[in-house]
Amino acid sequence: MSLVVWLGSGTALSATAVFALRWWSNYQRYKSLRSLPSPDGYPILGNLPQLLSAAKQGKYFTLFRDWAEELGSMYVVWSLGKPGIILSKPKVIEKTIVRGLKEKTLIRDPKQRNIWQDIFGAPVMIQQDGESWQWRRQTFNQTLSSKQIKTYFEQVQQACQQVVDSCFEKAKKQEALEVDPLFSELTMRIISRLLLGIPVEGLSSSNEGPPLEPHKIYEALSILVSQFLVKVAAPTKLFQYLPTSTNQKYWSAQKYLQNFVEPRVALALQIARGGKEPDSLKVSPEFAQSMLVQFAKQPLFTKQMLCAETIGLIFGGTDTTAHTLSFTVGALGVNSAVFQRARVEVDRIWDFNNGLSSESLKELTYIQAVIKESMRLYPVSGGATGCVTVSDTVIDEINVPADTQIAWSLIAAGRDQQEYPNPNKFLPERWLKDGQKDSLPTFLVFGSGPHRCWGESLSILEATVMLAMLIRHFDWEVVNGRDSLENLGQNLTVFPADRMPIKFTARKLAEQTVSAN
Repeated sequence: MSLVVWLGSGTALSATAVFALRWWSNYQRYKSLRSLPSPDGYPILGNLPQLLSAAKQGKYFTLFRDWAEELGSMYVVWSLGKPGIILSKPKVIEKTIVRGLKEKTLIRDPKQRNIWQDIFGAPVMIQQDGESWQWRRQTFNQTLSSKQIKTYFEQVQQACQQVVDSCFEKAKKQEALEVDPLFSELTMRIISRLLLGIPVEGLSSSNEGPPLEPHKIYEALSILVSQFLVKVAAPTKLFQYLPTSTNQKYWSAQKYLQNFVEPRVALALQIARGGKEPDSLKVSPEFAQSMLVQFAKQPLFTKQMLCAETIGLIFGGTDTTAHTLSFTVGALGVNSAVFQRARVEVDRIWDFNNGLSSESLKELTYIQAVIKESMRLYPVSGGATGCVTVSDTVIDEINVPADTQIAWSLIAAGRDQQEYPNPNKFLPERWLKDGQKDSLPTFLVFGSGPHRCWGESLSILEATVMLAMLIRHFDWEVVNGRDSLENLGQNLTVFPADRMPIKFTARKLAEQTVSAN
């Protein structure tokens, strides 16, 4: 018995020695970063407990914002002796990322790449580098060219009309409507129509696969991505294999999403590579012309990879634009002068063109400035995800060793006083060229450089059409006032915790007809 105790004690001492040696090695390696400010932490563990707690409580992004207010625009967090530099100054973020990826001194964080792969089931474009990223990007770009975007206008407008009809119904009853889930369903129906050829109305049963049930899809996606920040902050992935209730929900969500997309991916591959005619497979014309079928023509995509990319694109095409719309509607509701200026623009263009069209949208410059200002103040992608240095580099005059994590906080960056005078004020005109003596402010929400968000044009199209239609037909009141804008819920994205309840009042327009009647 004493021998067993002695061996056990020896093993524990050896493990402790290895851990201490690794910690000391990291301490020496990253000594140059000790001059940067850092949040108060714990011995050896550093800021790891705070990061894990914030991720589990849904306060991850606001934690980085609070630290930026306390420590400044560049600080370092520590986890088991390893540093992560957090950037909060817009121009420094843009310069660092664009230059670093171009000069190959930065790569996408391998840990985050592996987490995305675990979540979606295979490598996806998010966090890819080099050739693996390039061929994906080229494939996706073909479906969202400026010419293609115009062809999506009718589908987007049709989906937005369904939202308008719901608002009319609530307005007649003088009832408040939580717009965040409504916008989530809107954007999911749009991305599903364009990506999978699923009609925007109803449950959309089809021969291609199971029906689109937006609330179930959204719930499954939420379960998956809610674990992302916990996995990022965690030092080990051991716990993800334990049969806990959280993990069982996670695995069930993965299976549900796989079952939704897999039949459609198989059909797309048959059309694109198997030489099968859509008619012989009894698929709809919308599916035959969908983005998925176009993606399937890329020979480097395997079936598993296409399934993963499809799930990732449904998520990326739903949450981000939906929450942006919620925050923008809320911001307009508490900024009456901005709302009135937006209405003047919408009415002028609507009346002159007898409605909206893909061409007249270009004239809604103030509406698009409103959207940008909302994204600045309430960035749905909170940031604090990033890259890793592959060689020694310099960031804002600080020597940064290789193998250092570099992340950024968009919430903090959006409140930078030097870049955005009166940062807490909602001022869309800061994004208008005629209101600027010099260049426009830095706009980081969609990223920067070659890795800029692939879905930016589609997101702006959806948000512009939806806002213009709401402004044209309704006045509204934010039920909880500014609390809806400041009380943030967080998982992988940032959203209004109260789901943004709005009370709509229909405008009295002589020509207005309501399909809900």
